[in-house]
Amino acid sequence: MDNSLKPKTPKDSAVRLAQVMQPEDANPAGNVHGGTIMKLVDNAAYVVAVRHSRKNCVTLSIDSFKFHYPVYIGDLLIIKASVNYVGRTSMEIGVKIEAEHLFSGNIRHTASAYLTFVALGDDGRPTPVPGIIPQTEEEKRRFEEAKRRRELRLSMAK
Repeated sequence: MDNSLKPKTPKDSAVRLAQVMQPEDANPAGNVHGGTIMKLVDNAAYVVAVRHSRKNCVTLSIDSFKFHYPVYIGDLLIIKASVNYVGRTSMEIGVKIEAEHLFSGNIRHTASAYLTFVALGDDGRPTPVPGIIPQTEEEKRRFEEAKRRRELRLSMAK
């Protein structure tokens, strides 16, 4: 087997990013722009996809990006991202977004999202990616749920 296609665990490529939200991230109401958060989420998911595939990757889709609570200026935005499922050339990256109020320590689960990335070869066309080996019960649950989402996406595309 090509060593570059050796299956990996979700932990091998997972990332956790944190950034304090600044005034330039705010909308006129004083909340952080949803688009600012979405860009950070897309960047985190990109890092996971590239770490997993070690190829250039592009965002194919973003599913179920739902905001539960607002994020405020001064909050620490925490983004946790990992591979949930792998197809032949695509990967579903699950992302959990939290906001920590630094003075109280209160952490809110503010949003979740599922992003699908496609790995590209040197010719700019989709290229195979390593498989995924879920190890923990949580990783196995995410894998099965992602598999169902993929089947739904494929049926909707027909």
